[in-house]
Amino acid sequence: MTEICECLGCNVGAKVPDFQMETYEPAKADFGEISLRNLMKNKKWTILFFYPADFTFVCATEFAALADAYKEIKKLGAEVITVSADTKFVHLAWQREEKQLEKVLYPMGSDTTGKVSKMFGVYDSATGLALRGTFIISPEGSLVSSEVNYYNVGRNIDELLRKLKANIYVSKYSDQVCPASWKESGDKTLKPSAKLVGRVHEALNK
Repeated sequence: MTEICECLGCNVGAKVPDFQMETYEPAKADFGEISLRNLMKNKKWTILFFYPADFTFVCATEFAALADAYKEIKKLGAEVITVSADTKFVHLAWQREEKQLEKVLYPMGSDTTGKVSKMFGVYDSATGLALRGTFIISPEGSLVSSEVNYYNVGRNIDELLRKLKANIYVSKYSDQVCPASWKESGDKTLKPSAKLVGRVHEALNK
């Protein structure tokens, strides 16, 4: 078994400490920097998408699926930052060479020291790589969603989109909750109350 570092203050519902990373920005074909502070200042939802390494296999398929969803993610007021321990120079080379990444426009974060990966509890000290961790942070800086997969299982981007939309929805309508079948605004929600106890089936099917 590999040894995984514990999450350092990034439990779901808690405020996320500020972080900063160098990036490769495919949309500009240039390098840059990104920080949670600036994303919050611009009232952005933030999706951190950790992955093991550039020039790997499952990662390329995830990046392609994420690229297909990126326009919709941006319309929802969110930013995606993919994160690995690779340098910004390796990010540039991978995005340039791998055809699966030819539509990638989102920032690619460089966590060469593992500081941010350790902050979110996805750093594998046995390999120096990050597990497949996906984290959604509200514009106020609270961690609202967390998912971690091992190296060999890719993530479903449709489910990521659903969770982003659901969290945006309940941030606007705090008296409601989104059931498992919820996909889009307009789908049936539930309003917790004493009357709803033991009557969820009836509420969903009326």
